[in-house]
Amino acid sequence: MAIGPTDHADEQELVDELHGDDPSALAALFDRYGDRIHNHCFRHLADWAEAEDATSSVFLEVWRHRRRVRLHDGSALPWLYGVATNVCRNAGRSRRRYLRAVARLPEPAAESDHAQGVTDRVASEARMRDVLDRIGALPAREREVLALVVWAGLSYEQAAAALDVPIGTVRSRLSRARARLTEAIQEDTR
Repeated sequence: MAIGPTDHADEQELVDELHGDDPSALAALFDRYGDRIHNHCFRHLADWAEAEDATSSVFLEVWRHRRRVRLHDGSALPWLYGVATNVCRNAGRSRRRYLRAVARLPEPAAESDHAQGVTDRVASEARMRDVLDRIGALPAREREVLALVVWAGLSYEQAAAALDVPIGTVRSRLSRARARLTEAIQEDTR
């Protein structure tokens, strides 16, 4: 659509108002050319949402650089297209940088099925309750030695020092505890 002779004065007036920091002049330019700039951005970016963002950026840049706005053949449209082209070029570069960065990221680890995790956890709790029931059936002295040597990882000497008993006592109590637990497990499997 060509701008008629009567529009030249109007367009010059808008640019003069824009140079004078009048935000209504920017609004008038947007109303007049916003759709064209949006379509131009879409043709560059091939994405409607990105074109909307780019159009917003174009008019933000116009406001930031309002004193640089120039008419060409009586119209601000060529200058707006120039700004839009630069904005789209920058958006395209940003998109390419983003895609390259994402491509360099390691693939996310496969997440296990949450339901399987819950099942495993319930099963491990049941096994632990069974183990604790069996250990709970042991005499207290054997439980203490078992807890220090097997679970806490103390040596026989360290366990003897912790319980203030001879090392031979630790060995015999641990041996009896293991024998009782083995017998209990064998009974359950019969």
